[in-house]
Parts: sequence; structure tokens; C-alpha cells
Amino acid sequence: QVQLVESGGGLVQPGGSLRLSCAASGFTLKSYTIGWFRQAPGKEREAISCSSRGGDSADYVDSVKGRFTISRDNIKNTVDLQMDSLIPEDTGIYYCAVDLLLPICVLRVPGYHYWGQGTQVTVSS
Repeated sequence: QVQLVESGGGLVQPGGSLRLSCAASGFTLKSYTIGWFRQAPGKEREAISCSSRGGDSADYVDSVKGRFTISRDNIKNTVDLQMDSLIPEDTGIYYCAVDLLLPICVLRVPGYHYWGQGTQVTVSS
């Protein structure tokens, strides 16, 4: 069975940092385009970062560029999202997902095939 499990969320003050991890089972992450997404309360889910097949390139939505970093650990079969300089607008449920078809990642929600259950991130004083 193909599974993705996110972890690392929690409550953090503005300006703080969190590192999210997405663990895969049933397949090898290095062979696929992967992305991170979030859904703020009352808003639609949005793509915030992605990594192309093989990890040759990555992209970020403007609102997180320079603050978030996506990375892969092929030995652990995980993909991480390092989040620095967090602001209250970063609050939401964060998901990882895999695109089985596209070799280059796209910052969009449709097209990703496998999703994790999400992990809550709350940025508040």
C-alpha cells in the first residue's frame, strides 16, 4: 500500500521555526515529483513548495520564498519542509503529496495522486 505520513507540526510563536517531515512507504520518493501544501482555516488548499523528480529543481510560492526550504532524504525515504521566520498567516494544515506523472513540479493542487493526512501548524503569540 502507498502511504504518506506528515509529522512535525505544532504551535510556534511568530518568528520561530518548524521542520515538517513526510515519510513514504510502499514506493520510493526519489523517483517522483513531490509537493507541500497547506490549507488555512476557511481557505482553499494551496501549493507552497515542490521538488521535481530526482530533486534536480524546486519551486516555492512567493509568500514562503526565502523562508521555507524543501529537501529530500533518500536514505530515509522522506521529504522535509524547513519553515523559518514563521508568521501567523502560515497557520494551517500542511500536507505532502506525490505526482506520479510530471517530472517537473508544478505549484498547483490538481494532479497530485497520493496525499498524507496532514499535520497542524499554528503560529500564534
